[in-house]
Amino acid sequence: MQLSKRITNITQGGGDGWEVFIKARALKDAGADIIELTIGEHDIGTDEKILTAMYESAMAGNTGYAVVPGMQPLREAIAARVQARTGVPTALENIVVTPGGQSALFAAHTAVLDPGDKALYLDPYYATYPGTLRAAGAIADPILTRPRNDFQPTRQELESHINGAKSLLVNSPNNPTGVVYSRETIELICDVARENDLWLISDEVYDTQIWDGEHHSPRAQPDMAERTLVIGSMSKSHAMTGSRVGWIVGPAPVIERLIDLSTCSTYGVPGFIQAAALFALGLGEPLENEVAEVFKRRRKLAHDTLQGANALRLVPSSGAMYLMLDVRATGLSGQDFAFALLDAEKIAVMPGESFGQAAAGHIRVAMTVEDTRFVDALKRLAAFAQARI
Repeated sequence: MQLSKRITNITQGGGDGWEVFIKARALKDAGADIIELTIGEHDIGTDEKILTAMYESAMAGNTGYAVVPGMQPLREAIAARVQARTGVPTALENIVVTPGGQSALFAAHTAVLDPGDKALYLDPYYATYPGTLRAAGAIADPILTRPRNDFQPTRQELESHINGAKSLLVNSPNNPTGVVYSRETIELICDVARENDLWLISDEVYDTQIWDGEHHSPRAQPDMAERTLVIGSMSKSHAMTGSRVGWIVGPAPVIERLIDLSTCSTYGVPGFIQAAALFALGLGEPLENEVAEVFKRRRKLAHDTLQGANALRLVPSSGAMYLMLDVRATGLSGQDFAFALLDAEKIAVMPGESFGQAAAGHIRVAMTVEDTRFVDALKRLAAFAQARI
């Protein structure tokens, strides 16, 4: 008896990029005082008002099967939010609710790719991207971007991989780099998608976390709404990571088929969690700004703290809850640096290599501990790097 090639090929027999995180958690479970700057988990937690709404909905009996596409009021609220933020007409028929953004990524690629289709994504990438594409049966093909371009893709980089491709996955604001794609970059991506008849899948889960510039959704570009699937989530914007509420925005005929997929895969999201998400969206931008402000403040703290640290280079961070640091001056790979830092300083960061070849020699720092502890970790990290040049 053998497992399917699809499931055994998800990691292609290698690691999944989480080795430093796993070691850090094991040390923490054993009693070590670890400063975790690894995953994008808000230290503020979900707002108590949202948790109360979730509890009250559950206690009112909203614990049975929920409608698979998502409750009508929630889909309408998501559609209204998307339309208000992008200017693109969006209705309930353009929305399907999913168990988090990760489920949405898998579903979106399943909708537009047949087994063996070539699916493009930009490197550096969120660690689950290649596995998600392979799980959908696709051939995952990374497009390397360059540190000298702040990891924004060029036309040459995109077109060098375009032959035979059916889809392109992009992510702005970007995890892991913190880069927000410029209008010119988004227009370039859309031009390439139109010229080569690609489906564009746009992961926009960090759209409320913009520190410099502004967010540009590819779906808002001319003639892109019918070939773009947008991934959204309550996780980052509302600090609801564990609630698992996400969505896909797309053309109505695609959403109809995605509802079919949900029926035979996830069978929807629990009703009391959807009720909490609807309540949270109803709190509007003040709550979203409150959640985002924490990381905006820490980003400034990081810039101030690392100023003059000549063993490190901070990749310009314009959004999201992460910093990307170039550690190549130490002579160490990102992975070796991260393991050594964990052993010496009990500070856990993610190696750039966890996010692809383009980020080799870098580390990703999540701004997810309280300010004093965060600054202390950065000072110790900088001193650790300085001692190695």
